[in-house]
Amino acid sequence: MIEIKSEKIKNSTVTVPGSKSYTHRFLIAAALADGVSTIYNGLVSEDTLHTLDALTMMGIKIDRDHDRFVVHGGNGSFKRCGDPVYVGNSGTSMRFLTAVASIGQGIYTLTGTDRMAERPIQDLLDGLGQIGVKATSVNKNGCPPVEIRGGTVNGGTIKLKCGISSQFLSALLLIAPCTIEGVETHVVEGPVSRPYIDMTLEVMESFDITIDRSGYDLFKVDGGQTYRAGSYAVEPDCSQAGYFWAAAAISGAEIKVKGITRRSNQGDIRFTEVLETMGCRISDETDGITVAGEPLSATTVDMADMPDMVPTLAVVAAFAKGTTVIKNVAHLKAKESDRLGSVVKELSKMGIEASCSDTGMMIKGGLPKGTDIDTYGDHRMAMSFALAGLKILGVKIKDEKCVEKSFPEFWNVFEGLYRR
Repeated sequence: MIEIKSEKIKNSTVTVPGSKSYTHRFLIAAALADGVSTIYNGLVSEDTLHTLDALTMMGIKIDRDHDRFVVHGGNGSFKRCGDPVYVGNSGTSMRFLTAVASIGQGIYTLTGTDRMAERPIQDLLDGLGQIGVKATSVNKNGCPPVEIRGGTVNGGTIKLKCGISSQFLSALLLIAPCTIEGVETHVVEGPVSRPYIDMTLEVMESFDITIDRSGYDLFKVDGGQTYRAGSYAVEPDCSQAGYFWAAAAISGAEIKVKGITRRSNQGDIRFTEVLETMGCRISDETDGITVAGEPLSATTVDMADMPDMVPTLAVVAAFAKGTTVIKNVAHLKAKESDRLGSVVKELSKMGIEASCSDTGMMIKGGLPKGTDIDTYGDHRMAMSFALAGLKILGVKIKDEKCVEKSFPEFWNVFEGLYRR
């Protein structure tokens, strides 16, 4: 457990690590590529290392020097893997590697934590089944562990549900160029978290893969394409930047996050716009984006495309005047924790009136009080609720090491806000 220091923080400039979402995608694309690729500023965290280790088990050589990854691509070929592939509680690893395994050799078993065994994946398994892949839930409950029979995949047409996760679509898009006939995917539900689909397509196109699309409803990827190896840089993570922008909002300080611009395809870049509607001042600068905290007012916002920022916004809302309404985030129930119920429970412990429905959340701003925060093993709960301690005494974060899932250096960067 760690207790947050409640004292005035300074105006700061911070650096956050490379995007977790981009790092996963670059690792997968580089593993599929026709030669050696170098990935700079990749995120080194529990989740990304699960993807790296799994690819290594599947025969891909990957050298790592701090945040630089050198990936020796297999040109769409993977070796047999008799041992179960463990991916912890990394939903991205589980979903992307389930698809990757379908073009491998033999039977692969992907498994993870107890929480992973509760996270739905049946819609992806159904999508793979429509193009001839035998992929099943081992416990027949639509959740991991999963078993996939790898082999040659002809491709075809898929009608895909993406109401729970856009990663089901991203997983299928990533392997589509490696099929014989290509894949035409019709999205029949959702998709949620649309910016993450754009990120997948951006990475694929940077490896010279061509895709035809009609909005977010139809995606056509020709088969027999080759991922071309090259050198790639991962941009800073907007989700991680959001904690420091929120710190500015709560504390009244000015905090710049370096290296991030409005041009990013990361959906969480829009979190600055949400803070602006609540009263903050936003400055777009050549070397980053600065948020200056001001008295906060409540807002009503659709967070379907930036679900990872919901716990952060909920904590900011606890200090705002009025009632904040967060809409269209039903898919948060299937994250590392049930982020709707968990956030409401911890806000209530702080004396804040909060409630959730099946699809959203309401937070009435007030005078939060310090308490011990349960994190439910969820990195975003830990980092988000740490922000409350900037303003109030007695905030203690349990299982603070859970931040290693996505931001191992979080506490060092966070404590830097106090240093003179």
